[in-house]
Amino acid sequence: MLALVENHSLPRTAAFFDLDKTVIAKSSTLTFSRSFYHGGLINRRAVLRSAYSQFIYLLGGADHEQTERMRAYLSDLCRGWNVAQVSEIVAETLHDLIDPIIYDEAAALIEDHHLAGRDVVIVSSSGAEVVEPIGELLGADRTIATRMVVEGGRYTGDIEYYAYGPAKAEAVAELAAAEGYDLARSYAYSDSITDVPLLEAVGHPYAVNPDRALRREAAERDWPVLSFARPVRLKQRLPQFTLPSRPVLAAAAAGLAAVTAAGVVWYTYRRRIQAA
Repeated sequence: MLALVENHSLPRTAAFFDLDKTVIAKSSTLTFSRSFYHGGLINRRAVLRSAYSQFIYLLGGADHEQTERMRAYLSDLCRGWNVAQVSEIVAETLHDLIDPIIYDEAAALIEDHHLAGRDVVIVSSSGAEVVEPIGELLGADRTIATRMVVEGGRYTGDIEYYAYGPAKAEAVAELAAAEGYDLARSYAYSDSITDVPLLEAVGHPYAVNPDRALRREAAERDWPVLSFARPVRLKQRLPQFTLPSRPVLAAAAAGLAAVTAAGVVWYTYRRRIQAA
């Protein structure tokens, strides 16, 4: 049960939310594949693989080796892509693609934390270019996300910061030190076994729609398990929220395509390993 009101005589606290399958019902990266196809950034084969991978994604997670292969593929695929083109595509499609898949339960929980006086932080391995607009849409106070290197308006193929596994927990610790959060009294929510370091970093960890490995871990550690199952358009549930302006979305959009492509390979490798 969440504390209803934060005690302001104590250090500040925060609630850290993973994004995919925790706040939204799908992979934020894979969801954009068709839009990038229409924009000429990926081919039809990649779109079909993405649709299949989205289904696989709903069934389970990915281990460290698969994620590292995803990173290598990401570097090769995105090199040379035009940032402005990616920005335009994301700005035009973000609302239509993401708004309908936000979990009602997650939106309510974010409200509860804000009412209790806690900051809300979205922590995602997806690109900052999409995580930041989604965070703004949700009313999050801050975001932590993957950042790509850009030179001369194009992607170099390098990753400046990859918000994955222990790196998430490290970023949370740095943010807590900067903002004065008491992590022992803070909350975290995730669906993936790869986010155990994030969940361990706080005093109140929650597994949300957990993959099999995280479900086992949660049972062993007596972590609460939550089931979110009701996506709803945010504007229907929270009419006080308004979408960011198109210039804001466009400015935040650079680099998402690279992370989208990486997601395709991630889940394809997982399927191959399962079938082996």
